[in-house]
Amino acid sequence: MDVREKVVVISGATGVLGQAAARMFAENGAQLALLSNDLEKLRSIQAELGLPGERIMAGVYDLRLAEQAQQAAAAVNAKFGRADILINVVGGWMGGKPVFEAPAADTVEMLNQHLWTTYNLIQGFVPGMAQRGWGRVMVVSSTVVRRPTGMNVSYMIGKSAQEALVLTLASELQDTGVTANIIRVRAIDSNRERLSQPSAKNKNWALPEEIATAMLYLAGEEAGLVNGAILPLAGAGS
Repeated sequence: MDVREKVVVISGATGVLGQAAARMFAENGAQLALLSNDLEKLRSIQAELGLPGERIMAGVYDLRLAEQAQQAAAAVNAKFGRADILINVVGGWMGGKPVFEAPAADTVEMLNQHLWTTYNLIQGFVPGMAQRGWGRVMVVSSTVVRRPTGMNVSYMIGKSAQEALVLTLASELQDTGVTANIIRVRAIDSNRERLSQPSAKNKNWALPEEIATAMLYLAGEEAGLVNGAILPLAGAGS
């Protein structure tokens, strides 16, 4: 997929998946705006990528806050003049208790990490994409949205809300040249256990590089008709 000169915003850039996406898009000629809440890790990733200064920027923001997402968008526009591709992989997991014991604070935090970061980033970056007539938005979600599992209610609520937001956005973006899509995984195999310790449990876990490859496809011109899709990277029956 040809993403040369495209400006790719990756939020959650210091996580394992964010780093894999940064490498993938850097190798394919994109310009990168890396967003995170960890300055030291951002500096480490910048050094590892070794891109010239005109092709990369990094910023520390709390994207749960609308004003911080707006500041991030302003910084990207000041650096590159635009944003073409928005990839949000901010988020984590909280759970382990049944519904009648799960703290409300866990659900609030899962909504903050998954829903509100996405919501704030969309409002910061997507209007400019729509005005220019080209753009890509994508998030990574979980199979628990389709098949809820016990002891997982806060995370499931956060991811369900995020998916509803992205699918609503996709409907609103029809005929604008901007697409919004979801990549759904069973688990991100951060430690590459599927390769080093294969088992029935991890046989359908997705490697970060596999997810980044799917992102690269969705970012390309060839995926212009893919909008409002849920791309499963989770094996049969997921």
